[in-house]
Parts: sequence; C-alpha cells; structure tokens
Amino acid sequence: MNNKFYITTTLPYVNAEPHIGFALEIIQADTVARYHALLGDEVFFNFGTDEHGLKIYRKATEAGKDPQAYCDEYAAKFSDLKTALNLSYNNFIRTTDPHHVEAAQTFWKRCLANDDIYKKEYKIKYCVGCELEKTDSELVDGKCPLHPNGEIEVYEEENYFFKFSKYQKQLLDFYSKNPQFTVPESRYNEIKAFVEGGLEDFSISRLKSKLPWGVPVPDDPKHVMYVWFDALINYISALGWPENEEKFNAFWPGLQVAGKDNLRQQTAIWQAMLLSAKISNSKQVFIHGFITVDGQKISKSLGNVVNPIELVNKYGTDPVRYYLLSQIPSTGDGDFSEVRLKEVYNSDLANGLGNLVSRVAKLCERVSIKNEELPNTLDPKILEYLEAYEFNRALEHIWSEIKEADKEVNENKPWEQSGENLSQTLKVLVEKIQHIAFNLQPFLPETSDKILKHFTSNKIKAIPPLFPRIN
Repeated sequence: MNNKFYITTTLPYVNAEPHIGFALEIIQADTVARYHALLGDEVFFNFGTDEHGLKIYRKATEAGKDPQAYCDEYAAKFSDLKTALNLSYNNFIRTTDPHHVEAAQTFWKRCLANDDIYKKEYKIKYCVGCELEKTDSELVDGKCPLHPNGEIEVYEEENYFFKFSKYQKQLLDFYSKNPQFTVPESRYNEIKAFVEGGLEDFSISRLKSKLPWGVPVPDDPKHVMYVWFDALINYISALGWPENEEKFNAFWPGLQVAGKDNLRQQTAIWQAMLLSAKISNSKQVFIHGFITVDGQKISKSLGNVVNPIELVNKYGTDPVRYYLLSQIPSTGDGDFSEVRLKEVYNSDLANGLGNLVSRVAKLCERVSIKNEELPNTLDPKILEYLEAYEFNRALEHIWSEIKEADKEVNENKPWEQSGENLSQTLKVLVEKIQHIAFNLQPFLPETSDKILKHFTSNKIKAIPPLFPRIN
C-alpha cells in the first residue's frame, strides 16, 4: 500500500497576474511533490486561488466587473501556470467553490460551538494590501512597510472575533513537541518568540453592508467572514473535509509551503484555528524567502514585475525552473535578473548539461551500447537535500557530477578510441548520464524525460541541442 503524501501552497490573491515570487513557491512545491511521487507515494498536491476580501472587491469594482466574473478571469491566469511551469498539482481549489464555502461555514460552527467566537465593537488600523490589521509598531511613518503606497484605513464597527489568545499555551506546547514543525529553524524560532510574546484575539468577520464579497457567516446575514479565516480552511476543504472523512483522514495532516510574509498566518493563526475545530495540526510548514528583481523589491510602481509565463515563452520552462531552484537560496531571499538568467542558461544548461549529453550521444553513434537496467532510486545526497528542502544544494550536487563526467570525456578522449575500449568508455558515460537524468526528474522533468528516453533506446544517436546557446 502506497504512503499518502499531501502538499499545498498558499493561495495567491486574484487581484493581479502571477509574478516570479509566486512561481518560486509553486515550483519548489512541485519539486517536493515529484520527489515524493518518485518515492512511490500517492501524492495529493493542492494549489488554487484566494478570491474573497476587500482588495479583490475593490479591484473588481474599479474594473467595472462583477466580483465573480473578475475572479474567473484571474483564476484562469493562475491555472495557466500548470502548463507554463510544467506543474504536477492534481487539485485546483478556488475559495468561491460552493464546497469550500460550505466547509468554511462548517468550520465556523465548530469554533463557535467550542466557545471560540464572540462579537464585540472594535477600532483597528487596516492594510488592504495585506488584508491584515496593523499595530502602530508594525507601521513605518504611518504606512505598511509591505505596501507603502497604500493608505492605512481605520475601521470602527462590530465584528466577530476568534479567541486566538486562548491558544498560546497549546501552540507553545505543540512547537516544543515538534521542533521540525517550521522550516527553516530561524522561522521556527521567530514564530515561537511571537507566540511567547502574547496573542491577541482577532476579527474574523466584516459587515456585509461594507463588504458584500465574502463567505456568509452562518446564521447572521449581516456579516461575511474575514478573508484570512475563510481562505486558510482551503487546506482541508481541498481534501473533501468535512464529508469525505476517508480521503481527509488518509492525507491529513500535510506539508504546507508558504512565503515568510505568511509565517504568522500559517504557523500560528491557522494552527490555533485547527485546535479550536478539534482537527490535527499541519504536519510541517516550509517557509521560503522573497525574490527581488535586479536588487529591488518587486513593485508595480517600479515596473519590475516579472511575469513567469512571459519568461517561459522566451527561455523555456526548465531554464526558468532551474534558475529559481538553483540561484535562489532555498530558505532565504534571492534576486532575479534576466542578465543572470542568460548567464546561467549558457554556462550550466547549454555548456554544461546540454553539451555533455550532445557529445556522448554523438559518440554513441559509432558503437552499439547495451543498456543495463535504469537506476530506480535517487542518489542518497539528493534524498538528504530534498528532505531538508535544499533545492539549490541538490542541484549543485548534480552539476558537480556533470562536471566530473565532462572531465572524464576530456581525459579519456573516446574519439581517439575504437572497438571494446570505446564501447566500455561510452557505456560508463551513458550510465552516468542516466544517473544524472534520473536525479533531475523532480527539478527539470521535461529535460530529464528527454534524456532518459534518448539514452535508453537500442541505438543511441546524435541528439538536437537540449539548450541552444543564447547570444
């Protein structure tokens, strides 16, 4: 019986087109999903779109569109990432899906029954860009540091609140028992310190008269759910919760992948909500960093937003995957530069992997290579790095093997050999290329598939360049 493995990304808001920062998250998640599939696990990989909230309602209104029609249009753009980035996700959830709406309402009722939801008047400072309340200490010159071009809005109204403060001890106990819950360790320490500092109850509803675009609060038509409360529930509604108990229990708890700006929501707020609803906590949350573009923060006002689909159309899927997985530190911040992408493309892909494959394939035309059984397990080093989400180190290891194979070609000079010597030299090189290609499967699936198919044929012939050089 196969092990069940569940992985989910966060859900991007549909208020803008996909950008390179989210491409990093979904490609990292896809690499982990493919890795587990190679291990023989039955993988459920969830991705989708977050479609409620004030930000989206305002964007739809500005565009003169019905909110649902607006969401449909943008959800399709995120769905297009599947083909563009060669993603293996097998579930695309939208928070406007009727099943998700019903699941969110059931979850609300559970928290209410556990005496964790109450109503009160309150006044807050709110960043629409983050869809989050902000304290004075989080603001810089009265602005949200993540959305400095937006105005902080002040709300004063009666809302429903979630008893976040009630779960401080339970969360700290959970962290203590599960020191690998948040990866990397620096983020684990950060969220632990945040919870130790004390928790405040937070608003989980909005007045429908001010924000008609949201999941209706059960038994109170005047309120809709706060977007974060509704959206987080997708991680379990995607598994058929609450009615499909068999599927849910088979896959939950799972791994969540999120950016560092999502740390509190994923590793504290969501976990407290799960405790309230009497549902097991997430298995693990992997937190990645941010991407800058040419050293600057991604910003519409700077005009440096990079669309991953346009990038793929220009350079190809696997070169984009390779850059993001090899050049961005797995758990830290990194920079995207098109100039650097071209350099990496030519040095690592065209001159490195592509050149090795072309040279050996051409030499193989001279002899018949008897293929032995293909490798069927990943290199132990790759296993080690992928378990720690160290994608860049895994690729460094593979590229060290590419360089070693290239060195063997240059030292053995098979073009000067013939007969049995040539056959033996090429047999060793072919096996090394098969090994490299097998280990590349989670990272560059299209390229690895081409190499494996070519180097397992009965007669290996010359192969067209995998990565034609970019001038």
